[in-house]
Amino acid sequence: MAATDVFKVSILGKESIHCGFHLIPHIATTVLSTLPSSTYVLVTDTHVANFHLTTFEEEFVAAIGRSENVPTRPRFLSHVILPGETSKSREGKANIEDFLLLNKCTRDTVILALGGGVIGDLVGFVAATFMRGVRFVQIPTTLLAMVDSSVGGKTAIDTPQGKNLIGAFWQPEYIFIDAAFLETLPAREFSNGMAEVVKTAAIWDETEFASLESRYSEIFAAIQTPSRDYSGRTKATRSSAQDILLSVIVGSISVKAHIVTIDERETGLRNLVNFGHTIGHAIEAVLTPTILHGECVSVGMILEAEVSRQLGVLSQVGVGRLSRCLKSYNLPISLSDPRIANLPASKFLTVDKLLDIMRVDKKNSGPEKKVVILSKIGATYEQKATVVKDDVIAKTLSEAARVVPGIPSKDPVRMATPGSKSISNRALVLAALGQGTCRLKNLLHSDDTAVMMAALMELKGASFSWEDGGETLVVQGGDGSLSVPPKGKELYLGNAGTAARFLTTVCTLVRSTSSSDGTTTVITGNARMKQRPIGPLVTALQANGAQIEYLESQGCLPLSIAPNGLKGSRIQLAASVSSQYVSSILLCAPYAAEAVTLELTGGQVISQPYIDMTIAMMKTFGVDVIRRRDSETNNLLDIYDIPKAAYTSPPAYAIESDASSATYPLAIAAITGTTCTIENIGSASLQGDARFAKEVLERMGCSVTQTETETTVTGPPIGSLQAIEEVDMEVMTDAFLTATALAAVAKGKTRILGIANQRVKECNRIRAMIDQLAKFGVETNELDDGLEIIGRPITELKEGVSVHCYDDHRVAMAFSVLGSVIKGTILEEKRCVEKTWPNWWDDLENKIGLRVEGVELPPSNATSSVGALSPESAASVVVVGMRGSGKTFIGQLAASALSWTFVDADAYFEEKHQTGVREFVHKNGWPAFREAETSLLKELLTADEKSTRHVISLGGGIVETEGARQLLKDYATKGPVVHVIREIDEVVKYLGAEVSRPAYGEPITDVFRRREPWYKECSNYEFVNWVTSESSASDEVTTRKTTRAEVERFFKHITGESPNLAHNLAPGNRSYFLSLTYPDVTPALPHIEELTTGVDAIELRVDLLRSPEDFDVVGKYIPPATYVAEQIALLRRSTTLPIVFTVRTASQGGSFPDNADDEAFELLNLGLRMGVEYIDVETSWPTKRIQGLVSRTGFSQIIASWHDWSGKVQWSSGAVKEKYDAAKEFGDIVKIVGKANRLEDNFELFTFVKRVSSVPGAKPIIAINMGTEGQMTRILNTSFSPVSHPLLPNKAAPGQLSFPQIQQALHLLGQLPSRRFFLFGTPIAHSMSPTLHNTAFSLLGLPYVYELLETKAVGEEIKAALASHDFGGASVTIPFKLDIIPLLDELSAAAQAIGAVNTVIAKPTDSSKILYGDNTDWIGIRTSVVNIVGEGNIHSALVIGAGGTARAALYALTSLGAKKIYLFNRTKSKAQELEAAFSNSAIEVIEELGSWSSDPPNVIVSTVPALATTIEAHNTGLQIPVSVFNYRSGPAVVVDMAYKPAETPLLQLAKRLGGDNWTTVPGVEVLLEQGYQQFKLWTGRACPRKAVSSKVWEKYNASV
Repeated sequence: MAATDVFKVSILGKESIHCGFHLIPHIATTVLSTLPSSTYVLVTDTHVANFHLTTFEEEFVAAIGRSENVPTRPRFLSHVILPGETSKSREGKANIEDFLLLNKCTRDTVILALGGGVIGDLVGFVAATFMRGVRFVQIPTTLLAMVDSSVGGKTAIDTPQGKNLIGAFWQPEYIFIDAAFLETLPAREFSNGMAEVVKTAAIWDETEFASLESRYSEIFAAIQTPSRDYSGRTKATRSSAQDILLSVIVGSISVKAHIVTIDERETGLRNLVNFGHTIGHAIEAVLTPTILHGECVSVGMILEAEVSRQLGVLSQVGVGRLSRCLKSYNLPISLSDPRIANLPASKFLTVDKLLDIMRVDKKNSGPEKKVVILSKIGATYEQKATVVKDDVIAKTLSEAARVVPGIPSKDPVRMATPGSKSISNRALVLAALGQGTCRLKNLLHSDDTAVMMAALMELKGASFSWEDGGETLVVQGGDGSLSVPPKGKELYLGNAGTAARFLTTVCTLVRSTSSSDGTTTVITGNARMKQRPIGPLVTALQANGAQIEYLESQGCLPLSIAPNGLKGSRIQLAASVSSQYVSSILLCAPYAAEAVTLELTGGQVISQPYIDMTIAMMKTFGVDVIRRRDSETNNLLDIYDIPKAAYTSPPAYAIESDASSATYPLAIAAITGTTCTIENIGSASLQGDARFAKEVLERMGCSVTQTETETTVTGPPIGSLQAIEEVDMEVMTDAFLTATALAAVAKGKTRILGIANQRVKECNRIRAMIDQLAKFGVETNELDDGLEIIGRPITELKEGVSVHCYDDHRVAMAFSVLGSVIKGTILEEKRCVEKTWPNWWDDLENKIGLRVEGVELPPSNATSSVGALSPESAASVVVVGMRGSGKTFIGQLAASALSWTFVDADAYFEEKHQTGVREFVHKNGWPAFREAETSLLKELLTADEKSTRHVISLGGGIVETEGARQLLKDYATKGPVVHVIREIDEVVKYLGAEVSRPAYGEPITDVFRRREPWYKECSNYEFVNWVTSESSASDEVTTRKTTRAEVERFFKHITGESPNLAHNLAPGNRSYFLSLTYPDVTPALPHIEELTTGVDAIELRVDLLRSPEDFDVVGKYIPPATYVAEQIALLRRSTTLPIVFTVRTASQGGSFPDNADDEAFELLNLGLRMGVEYIDVETSWPTKRIQGLVSRTGFSQIIASWHDWSGKVQWSSGAVKEKYDAAKEFGDIVKIVGKANRLEDNFELFTFVKRVSSVPGAKPIIAINMGTEGQMTRILNTSFSPVSHPLLPNKAAPGQLSFPQIQQALHLLGQLPSRRFFLFGTPIAHSMSPTLHNTAFSLLGLPYVYELLETKAVGEEIKAALASHDFGGASVTIPFKLDIIPLLDELSAAAQAIGAVNTVIAKPTDSSKILYGDNTDWIGIRTSVVNIVGEGNIHSALVIGAGGTARAALYALTSLGAKKIYLFNRTKSKAQELEAAFSNSAIEVIEELGSWSSDPPNVIVSTVPALATTIEAHNTGLQIPVSVFNYRSGPAVVVDMAYKPAETPLLQLAKRLGGDNWTTVPGVEVLLEQGYQQFKLWTGRACPRKAVSSKVWEKYNASV
């Protein structure tokens, strides 16, 4: 056997833990020689087996073969199971036991557990119970298992109630720790294990913890350096990296082995290794398997450390060190970490849920929860877990806080605040750049300093270690030597503005090194940080030769900085925005290639005291900065000379307490009438905010005593604070929030100036204070560089306010001051204080004496889109857009479609002011007009009579004023604001001819560019108006028809009057959508009807779109939003089918780049703005993003989707149910797609669907398996099955079928029975109906047939047809439309009103069917009319005839709101009978055609035979006079119900004399329209009009 050096660790008195590298030969020999057995069984999972199983088998077989003096050679068996936590179950245990029994294993069997913690726990429990206990060996393959689960003999399985609840203590005979296994371990799994390593050091060994803090990069490097030729197996071949790795593992194992030896059965001491696990296990129970055990424990450790801090046992130093250490190993440390917060399951991490899970914890004694309380790094409060009350844990877990008003119980308060953030960050930069070692005392332990330290370490600019239990940071300076981070490594700074600005210049000092493969340094931050300005600093550095690029938005992070050094010499900097720009250059200037002269430009410099602070600190580190003076006046100039030098670090540097933070406890004393003394902040402070007590609090009526080193404030009696008429806080800008909070309860008006820079901090702080104070009822006025606050008595302020803190520490702490006197004040986002005072809430209670409660905020309402945050019922529609965009045209069409009232705001303005807009502007000027226009807008939006059921078209310039924009934005939260968009060229053409409005006085395109972002900002919908000024007459008719159809669809959908949703999604029906796979939909448009035959919706695969301009782009591609909008608009010109808007990411089987969340949600929101009906939202996207999207869906619906392309996830697994549960929380429809590897996978799917669909109120589910094996599921899926079409360039997913293919398959499976349909009537031999319906049935692949059944009467033959089992429906024509009625069970309202049935539908019931009679003649007439003149546009109509078809015509015209209907029949009495039957309609019987009592008709419907009419003067038929076509004021239509000949005398006359505005509709077209409706009533599907119409006309033309 190969020589092996093994480090042995003793546990329970036995050296059974063997540690080393490449141990497999050693394992085989040791096990066989010391654990004799007849059978050795190795159990592993499929993942580990791929790496190591073969080697183990070969080694054991070889070792067995070398055995001597063995009468019977033992067997070596292996058993492979599925990986993952789901195997660690009762079923998984039984599976292994069955294998052992099947292979006749006996009590002498030795089981080897090869794998991670799941394998070790599961196999160990099997060993503990099989044959009442057999020997087993742990061979962990993950770092987590090596240092944690494999050591100590704990074995268990999971149950639905929690992890590890059923198990046993069963010690392994050996634990073999082969560190070489870690070379194949993913980096995330390594970090997962490091959580346990850090935990062990944190509870036991401060020295080991300090090593882990400082050597994280070396430890990571150890697993990234693969060994060759079994190097490391012996000490002689072991590298230094391997030594480091082994020492970390051995050190952690040794501690746990020691604890287990003392307390094997976990009666006390062994509780300590559960530090972080009480809360961590609860988190894991919710997030498993997505978030790993170690990641959950990492968060648990921080939360439990915060519990310790809350109890006053652990200092913030300990929490800060633990946080930094865990973060350095890429572990999450809070529930807000994006890896957790972005998970759909994170919404279940409620306080109550976590506390409930914690109740079932093995450490607990009854209901009491036990938590390991840390007292300092390396030690615990007790040598066991400590009982902690629920409210203490709940306070830590809660995302919000509530301060209970009262008098501070610690009065008089004496305390120190944390170290200054400003000084801490400056000191870190100075000490890192300096020569020698510097000990920093009182360093702020916060998020800001943590990211600064992490960045400096990534740049290899310094090394850090700790002394005095973490109270002192030891900085070993790098003497200005900085290196480019590795390729792909970004410096992530969160929302740390100081760090971002300082590091921007620091990174210019970086130099390229041969040891790094990086070429530039990239610094970035969170979303807010990417909005905060850094442009002036970058501009100054670029002018000095630095190569800095903006990677996203101009003037903001992220930045890419080339390693070219800082040139120096003369640098000019605009310093009117932030003094941090100045300090950034000052701090780095000594290391420039030349001495620096820094000249500040741009007016008054902001926050001069902070610049003075920087210069004073630089002097302490050995560099003198000279500020020039004017030679004549001796006044200081804004010019600084900085020599070329190097910092020399002082041995120690004490950091002042934070003066900004000191304002909060001092303010609490002021507002509560108590006394507070702050140590380490006085008149000698470097910080401007130290002046707050004297210059603000004293003026407000407080008693202030200030020495050089401390400040004492005593407040006046509660309610007695006085307002300050005016205070300039330019030297202490951060303190203005505290002053504002006090001013809210002070007597009088306080004016604060000099704080303009506070608009570009963590948030716009001025606006934040104004908005949040308004919730309390406090009035404010915003000024250019400040604000005014009108104070109110405390008793008048509103209680129970929930303050949004904008993730800004200063906002949260300022309002906590107000919360100390206002009952029920809730501070949201309480953790934002971690930026500067992480333990503020604990100090507020423990040091000041005000009780703080945890508050769990209510969850976002994201359970369903429809009705959740939909627009208010019938809220008026507001239309905005450029003049000339078609607002009036579209608005009038919308009003007509909705049957609402149209209001033109300009006309309303002229009516109200009794003058034209042009004249008003000429007389009063534009400002006066804009003011009047805004006032009128407010009236229109709030007046009861116009706030509902109106369409209001506004002037194009309404968005020019902020006041009007705010009104529109506010209205958009409750009603539709639609931006009408038209090609700018068309707008220019229109405005060139328009003269009724005042001229712009500037180019139209400039106006358009200025207003376009405002329109978008103020609106929540967009409508594209594609009407052009150059269309032909035929094009105009088509455009009018499609525009009207799209306007109707769009506005009925967004208002909820008739949402354009797929009706077949209802239970009991089958629904489908076509997946478009074109990169550009243009080629599909001529064939759209053919492509969409049979389907209920059309899916636009946005991820597959590619602009023709980008066809040559290689790699990841995101279609531009403008191109996507154009594609939607193109589709809308061709179909009114609902659109399913899908942005499928690469990991979910699409083409959209993963992790491009911002771009994805920009497109999803665009889809909603354009009124798409269904939005596909992947469950893997960030929860908060999803919730925001759901809140804007209106009447559209969400398809919550998840796709597994691997084929590894089983439908019977908990993982799929977890995905389903997450999806149904926010989706109106759930879509889960798997992959079938075998036929049985489909049956598991059907079982799953049946189970989840059986729940009352279950949402529709799209459940399919991809691939050929899964086609069965596509056939049998009932909700929105995605289908393909032969004309498409490719299928959207493997295994997709066409609609006809699915129908044919359903028929073969017995799910779609054959049906027969008939035409009843006589004579019917030449009817077009069989051609119409049979063509449609064939195109859809339906097993239906349409036949003629001609009889003399409604007799037995028809009764037999109606009763037959395969009867599907019938058309009824003359003479049976009345005679058929007695045979029917129900009639539609239309059939009853018309008194005739032309359609019979067989509606299935549970036991049989009912026969339902309807009339579609009226729909044929109605549709023919609407296609030309639209709804609500019939001024008057003429109906010729008084028979059954005339009744249908009257019903149709009445439904369209015809203002008057002239009725003519040669037999007047018949017409009068019809008039009486439709008494609610505006019918006027006329005796002579052309004799009108008012307007001539713009709609004519003839219901008499063609032979009965004539245009000849002396013919015997009904003569049609030319005067019937006198209408000339707009679109008009004549419909002749006779369809032979094709061009009747009436139609001939209309074409010859009717004029350009008249359109003719022959009877065949009406026949087709009513037939299309019949087809839909029978099948639930739209008839393929184009193809059917072509066939019918072909047959018709052949027959005439």
